[in-house]
Amino acid sequence: MSSMGKLVSGNLRKAVAIIGAAAMAFSLAACGSSSNDSSADSSASGSSSSTSLKKVTFMLSWAPDTNHIGVYVAKNKGYFKDAGLDVDIVAVAQAGAEQAVSNGVADFALSNMTNVGNYTLKGAKIKQVMQVQQKPSAIWCALKSNTNIKSPKDFDGRTFATFGSNEDDAVLKRMIQHDGGKGQFDKVTVGTSTFQTLSSGKADFGGFYATWEGVQAEMEGPALNCFTEPDYGVPGNADSIGIITNTKTISDNPELVKKFVQASQKGYEYAYEHPDDAASILVKEAPEANLKLDFVKRSMKTIVDGQYWGDPAKIKDGSFVLGTNDFVDTQKFFDFLGENHTYEDANGKQINDIPQAKEIATNEFLGK
Repeated sequence: MSSMGKLVSGNLRKAVAIIGAAAMAFSLAACGSSSNDSSADSSASGSSSSTSLKKVTFMLSWAPDTNHIGVYVAKNKGYFKDAGLDVDIVAVAQAGAEQAVSNGVADFALSNMTNVGNYTLKGAKIKQVMQVQQKPSAIWCALKSNTNIKSPKDFDGRTFATFGSNEDDAVLKRMIQHDGGKGQFDKVTVGTSTFQTLSSGKADFGGFYATWEGVQAEMEGPALNCFTEPDYGVPGNADSIGIITNTKTISDNPELVKKFVQASQKGYEYAYEHPDDAASILVKEAPEANLKLDFVKRSMKTIVDGQYWGDPAKIKDGSFVLGTNDFVDTQKFFDFLGENHTYEDANGKQINDIPQAKEIATNEFLGK
């Protein structure tokens, strides 16, 4: 969900998903152990003992959703076990998945290249080793009942439900100005969910994800009127969601990284080809999240139909490898953020440095 992940300052692409499922996140403290018990990955067969497997920790970036689904599938289907890994899926740490990986608390985590870029500017030692999402899924919406908002220029002078991100401000300003507006709006910090903030009248518009909250709005309401970044002048891909690890792990144990990445890659490939079955696996393997099967199936259908993980035909014929990090579109977005002076150092001081996608991500561990 840009529900699916984003910035250290609490930006939309992480905060939306956290707030939208906050109750789930708190109940997931034992997620790894409970998933361990029920999955095929942790069920030793015959004389094969789990003690011979390398224990690895994967940290969620928010509550379980379809962004994480490939890892759950890989665990359930035994892809990790086949690679010699015993993977424990754990709830996101209070400091965030990126900081946990940088500090060695978790071996791998779900994040995105935009997060990696921001954290590395603050001194974190992390790198993205697999990019699942290949195009933006962020949607900027008002309630459909708010007939005063017909396009982004109508955000001018109205109130944005924000999580406090300079990045989101830059994105919205560009969208509004591209649509002929001034790019000026008020803000209110979201304390619950964006849906509730809009419904209460405390804000006029906010950020969601087409593959999660967008599905929720379609199935359960309230109906939304939404606009996407590429249609209104925001360059590149802000939602380069994928898997990260520590740079020290890459240098000290590249074989471990290769095994984890390729097993995860296989899990996402299976989910893309068998979305309904993958949805059932996610619901089963993350029971504490109380996910509804119909909802998860609809989310996966949105992902497949929208080709968010890449063109299935190209994946099938081998011309595109699912999981490939896209250095071009992510760099376009990084440069856009740099032009808008959104980057800060570890002390919150504005800096002119711009992350370089080729330095903070690698495709070397992907299977072909």
